[in-house]
Amino acid sequence: MNILSLFVLIPLLMLLGLWIARNVNQVRGVMVAGSTLLLILAAYLTVSYIGLRNGGATEEMLFTDSITWYAPLHIAYSVGVDGISVVMLLLSSIIVFTGTFASWKLKPLTKEYFLWFTLLSTGVFGFFISTDLFTMFMFYEVALIPMYLLIGVWGSGRKEYAAMKLTLMLMGGSTFLLIGILGIFYGAGGETMNILEIVKLQIPTEIQRVFFPMVFLGFGVLGALFPFHTWSPDGHASAPTAVSMLHAGVLMKLGGYGCFRIAMFLMPTGAAIWGDFFLVLTTISVVYGAFSAVVQTDLKYINAYSSVSHCGLVLFALLMMTKVSATGAILQMLSHGLMTALFFALIGMIYGRTHTRDIRQLRGLMKIMPFLAVGYVIAGLANLGLPGLSGFVAEMTVFVGSFQHADVFHRVCTIIATMSIVITAVYILRVVGKILYGTCTNPEHLKLTDATWDERFAVICLIVAVAGLGLAPYWVSHVISGSVEPIISQLCQL
Repeated sequence: MNILSLFVLIPLLMLLGLWIARNVNQVRGVMVAGSTLLLILAAYLTVSYIGLRNGGATEEMLFTDSITWYAPLHIAYSVGVDGISVVMLLLSSIIVFTGTFASWKLKPLTKEYFLWFTLLSTGVFGFFISTDLFTMFMFYEVALIPMYLLIGVWGSGRKEYAAMKLTLMLMGGSTFLLIGILGIFYGAGGETMNILEIVKLQIPTEIQRVFFPMVFLGFGVLGALFPFHTWSPDGHASAPTAVSMLHAGVLMKLGGYGCFRIAMFLMPTGAAIWGDFFLVLTTISVVYGAFSAVVQTDLKYINAYSSVSHCGLVLFALLMMTKVSATGAILQMLSHGLMTALFFALIGMIYGRTHTRDIRQLRGLMKIMPFLAVGYVIAGLANLGLPGLSGFVAEMTVFVGSFQHADVFHRVCTIIATMSIVITAVYILRVVGKILYGTCTNPEHLKLTDATWDERFAVICLIVAVAGLGLAPYWVSHVISGSVEPIISQLCQL
């Protein structure tokens, strides 16, 4: 069996194990065993991939395999990975693993919750290994559908409203995406759904002009592209902790990955025609998301609007179409996935104790729960781009690569986008100062306890990952840049 298929098989076996589990301990055992296997598999795949590249492997995709599903429409189960896919699989496995421990004491319906959580994970892993357009779209839908129940049943606040809004907007984006995929398929001659084969064909300019915005918009909705981002803050705010972690940490990365791998790679002429238009929208996303976070008083809404800004930065860097900016975009996907998962985990742990996310009602948490408070400070510093943590490496690469353009338009957009660094520092330092320091004004909060062992384990794993990416970024950027190069070369041939 191809090693990549294990990323789909293991979650399917986890679903079977959860279905036959008879108590909470068995459910936890299945989740820990499965998520640990996925993490080990992702680490092994990463090491193997680097070894093959260092050994001289020059193929665009490695570990490829293809099995025909439906010959009349040329649909196949085709898999393969490059450096971008490999790091996305590693990110996904880390979030699923830590999300399991962040949900250790979730009630009620623990078994049912983890069933839907695992199904969502199956879609995510399947999406990143797919090289067939139809198969990729199928896994994309598998990843989106469980969100409605995970938020609507186990969420908080206006959970039914948030779940429905998220589902309608993302399904609307999927409609554009499906039309765009069919346009690519028939525009390329209707003979293959395989990405690696389609890219060798010449899709007519008029086809690209029409279908590029559909595909980019379809994926861009999930990447919180302005003005289609409004589902994101409500969805984040209402989702349970681990779902917020997986949603912001991994699911939103499907948007940026799809925009780069499908829209831009397969339709470079369309990217050249529409690039400036979408660049304006992404620049607005970066600054608007940061400004919106400043005025929020709910911890989850602050992080949600911060995610709009940081995910906007991913699309912004991709549309700059330079090798350095695209490498920075993938680094930003990794960095944001790790630090926002850390943020949502900590917010969920704080909320579970204080029963409020309103920063006006929280004071002096550093003395009451020092472990969680220190973790929050580290997450905040990563978010605002402190050197030595993941945010600095990613954002510096993005802005340096973006400023490589000599024309005024691209450089003005870059300068505007860099304003988000200052705005991010404002809302992060404001929140840290308000909730962690000062004198606690609520006597009930003085009785609260610090993190339990399962919470500490999840937080430490994420902190190590954030610091590791920040302190030793070269191996990651080297793996990414090698896979970014053929896509950028395709865009620069025009």
